[in-house]
Amino acid sequence: MPKHLNTQTLKYRSPHLPTPGIKGLIFDIRQYSIHDGPGVRTTVFFKGCPLACRWCCNPESQAGQPELVWVRERCLGCDLCLTACPRDALHPAAGGVKVIDPQRCDRCGQCAERCPGEALNLIGRWRSVDEVLAEVTRDALYFEASGGGLTLSGGEPLAQADFAAELLRRYKQEEKGAHTAVETCGFVEWPVLAQVAAHVDLFLYDIKHMDPAEHLRLTGRDNRLILDNARRLAEAGYGLVIRLPLIAGVNDHRDNLEATAEFARSLPGVGRIDILPYHRLGEPKYQRLGKDYALKGAPALASETVARARDILAAQGLDVAVGG
Repeated sequence: MPKHLNTQTLKYRSPHLPTPGIKGLIFDIRQYSIHDGPGVRTTVFFKGCPLACRWCCNPESQAGQPELVWVRERCLGCDLCLTACPRDALHPAAGGVKVIDPQRCDRCGQCAERCPGEALNLIGRWRSVDEVLAEVTRDALYFEASGGGLTLSGGEPLAQADFAAELLRRYKQEEKGAHTAVETCGFVEWPVLAQVAAHVDLFLYDIKHMDPAEHLRLTGRDNRLILDNARRLAEAGYGLVIRLPLIAGVNDHRDNLEATAEFARSLPGVGRIDILPYHRLGEPKYQRLGKDYALKGAPALASETVARARDILAAQGLDVAVGG
């Protein structure tokens, strides 16, 4: 696998061969989603991402390992977590604060399991395909009747390509071809993407900025591989919807919007682009994780800004949706 993917999955295999014992690092599974593809869906959130977008609303998805987080407002002050930790990695501090020693903590999750107020949370657990499928297929008949199915999101699902491919393959097989979708930033080598694509009906594909230098500044990676993969997916006939995370003062200027529209129109079979307006719902998560938020205090997008972007994209002949 390429060096830029921080993942614990195995090496590339044929998508037709199962990988025995493989596990994926998953931080959430949400039922009844209506924004991650057609119909009503179950969305599985993978942990770990090769990009570091300045506006990311899911900072808990970025690191490629489990993380332990303490949420002060949920703490009951019972201190049961202190005795539950087998490595003495939790310590009390002034004001009832709990301090996690990162050198001692091995993220076993025993303290989180013991916490009655759910103030301690282990974000990300290694789970088998069977474990995830059991949860995903719980209400599968209802989802499939709506035209929905399974969506992989993140983080970046393609950073755990072996697990993603096996999960999708098994879901297709056991749910008799039910619809599958993958939300992706597209930053992955083509053989890895092709491994997963064999089991995907629709890619929800982020295009964050068209200028390579700006993309590098905003996300930590340039966009050449991302754009090339979008072309290859479209030329191969895969279902593809372009998504534009819209951030005021970052990528909402006319030149970038028109360049994004031109790129989308150049892709065979692609006539739709979804605008994902910037919001501030992820800002409190950064503080809990002890991370700095690059857009701290930036206002959510005004409706006028979103409408202007929609009109510019639609004028280029695209079907434009707000929110996906």
